Amino acid sequence: MNDKMRVLILAPGCDGTDVGESWSCCQWVRGLAEHCDVTLLTMQRPGRAPIAEQLPGVRVVAWNDIHWGGRLERFSSMLKPGYFRFYRQARRWIRTALKQGQQFDVMHQLGPLALRYPCPAVGFGVPLIIGPLAGSLETPPAFRAECGSAPWFTHLRNLDQLRLRFDPWLRKTYASADVVIGVAPYVKELLRGIPIARFEVAAETGVHEVSPTIRLPEMHGPELRLLYVGRVIRTKGLRDLVQAMSLLADVPHLTLDAVGMGEDLTACRDLATKLQLEHRIRFHGRIPRSEVEGLYEQSDVFVFPSFREPSGNVVFEALSHGLPVITTDCGGPGYVVNDESGIRVPADTPVQLAQDLATAIRRLAADSDLRDQMSHGAAKRARKLALWSNKINKMVDLYRKVTECPQAVASEAMHVQECSANV
Repeated sequence: MNDKMRVLILAPGCDGTDVGESWSCCQWVRGLAEHCDVTLLTMQRPGRAPIAEQLPGVRVVAWNDIHWGGRLERFSSMLKPGYFRFYRQARRWIRTALKQGQQFDVMHQLGPLALRYPCPAVGFGVPLIIGPLAGSLETPPAFRAECGSAPWFTHLRNLDQLRLRFDPWLRKTYASADVVIGVAPYVKELLRGIPIARFEVAAETGVHEVSPTIRLPEMHGPELRLLYVGRVIRTKGLRDLVQAMSLLADVPHLTLDAVGMGEDLTACRDLATKLQLEHRIRFHGRIPRSEVEGLYEQSDVFVFPSFREPSGNVVFEALSHGLPVITTDCGGPGYVVNDESGIRVPADTPVQLAQDLATAIRRLAADSDLRDQMSHGAAKRARKLALWSNKINKMVDLYRKVTECPQAVASEAMHVQECSANV
């Protein structure tokens, strides 16, 4: 007898050959299928490996996606033009499947990550989980003028909070869910005007292993190697990190490796040249994954000063390599990094951010024992929040609770919310 829970997962983007959100959804589905009887509703992008072949243990229902590549790649990734077709097809499929006698113990919409898409599984009388969700963060006022060069369509995210207040489809989605999952407690704050039955915290992404090799001060000699990995856009804060490096001329043997491409890279390089930091900062651009892994292994401290970061996959990567992390107290990284694993600084103004980054770097450069402690704390934090095997087990446990005793789950919501926010 098959006693596995029957789970219907909705993830319009789910592709292990892709990156970002689609890759993460694929890891969730693959892991959950080891414990549950999973049916996946998704969309197949042209030219990609078939989803059914990537997930042989999963019943896959896939429709053709609408996705624009080339110069419209980022626009397409943000607005997801195929989502509303997916919504109609998925809702029609669920209705037909239930009429035909198919049964599901729980429905779970894994994606999209952004808080701007109504769920097609609402209203079918089956326990519903939505998330992880992230995004809809505002740019700190003092940084907005410098972020004006971003593509016009990125400013459409400013409508998210208005939609959360007034869009009846979106509000019904979250109000109808048995559980809403956010990548960090800030998501709960964004949904404060909607009656949520239960809120949980879990990142949308993770790591498959945590390095057993912890950073020790004597491993790399006198040089302190800082590392930045990420898209180079203004909101990621690399420009502020370059400015911070100019305030650390008296710290010997300090270098920064910056990995990534983006619209702010030229500005960052020009600033480094202006500040005469070419000997201390190496801009690598886009490099193969194996080389990125090598830099994680060779570095001592990871610096990711993003001031509008929904989640922060690179922070998990750094923690899993035992790297202390310097980041802002904003968004996802502000929750993921705690006092045991790194240093968080405010992001109020560009001048303040650069100064506080410099102070944090100086502190770690001067205290090898603190770096050692934070290296152990980083690995501990990665195992707790990011290790896929742990994340999958916790999700399966949540499925059981929702399925077996929904009333009890709802009644303990306040307690869970308080505990989650204080982790």
